[in-house]
Amino acid sequence: MGSILFLGVLLGLMYAVMIRPQQKRMREHQSLIRSLEEGDLVVTASGVHGAVAEVEDTFIWLEVAPDVELKIDRASIARRAEDPDADADDDLVDVDSDADADD
Repeated sequence: MGSILFLGVLLGLMYAVMIRPQQKRMREHQSLIRSLEEGDLVVTASGVHGAVAEVEDTFIWLEVAPDVELKIDRASIARRAEDPDADADDDLVDVDSDADADD
C-alpha cells in the first residue's frame, strides 16, 4: 500500500514540476503568435530580429532591413523584441548638468 501511495505522490510531483510549466509556456507562445500584428518587433527562434510586415494564416513576412522581407512560419517566432528607441532617452547623459554639479 505504501509503494502505491509513493508512486502516486511521485507522479503528482512530476506533473507539477515538469508537465504543467511546459503547458503554460506553450499557451503563452500560442497567445503570442495569435496576437502578432503588423509593425511588431520580434525575434525568431534562430535569432533573426525584425518587424512584422504582413500576417497571413500560416506564415508571416518579417522585414529585417529596408526592402528586405523574409517569409517565415508563424511558429518560429520566439518572442517580442524590446523597442530599442524606448530606452534610448534613459541612457543619454546631459553633459552640461554634470559639469554644473561639480562647480
